[in-house]
Amino acid sequence: MEPKAAIDAFAALAQETRLSVFRLLVQAGPNGLTAGDVAARIGVPASTLSHHLGLLERAGLLRSWRVQRQIFYATDYEGTRRLLAFLMEDCCQGLPELCGTGIAEAIDCCPKPTVDA
Repeated sequence: MEPKAAIDAFAALAQETRLSVFRLLVQAGPNGLTAGDVAARIGVPASTLSHHLGLLERAGLLRSWRVQRQIFYATDYEGTRRLLAFLMEDCCQGLPELCGTGIAEAIDCCPKPTVDA
């Protein structure tokens, strides 16, 4: 991951609503939630949420797809994995085992999507 892409991803997460949306969608898993479900659970108006979802998607942290009249959003696990790997690529002088077992596992934690985008 290029530093600019990492900066964009961190900037997208550096806002309370977007961070809440991202965490909710991480918890929701690869099948994601509809935009309406996200709005109801986070408690923000749909128009406001649309802006936040778009920013997270442009930052490579979410993906979206349409099913009939609904738009679903889910974590882009590959983008999230790249961001985590970017953070940890030089961890502990190239010896990630020094950082503890959680580092390598965090980078490989993300499930593969089961729904075609």
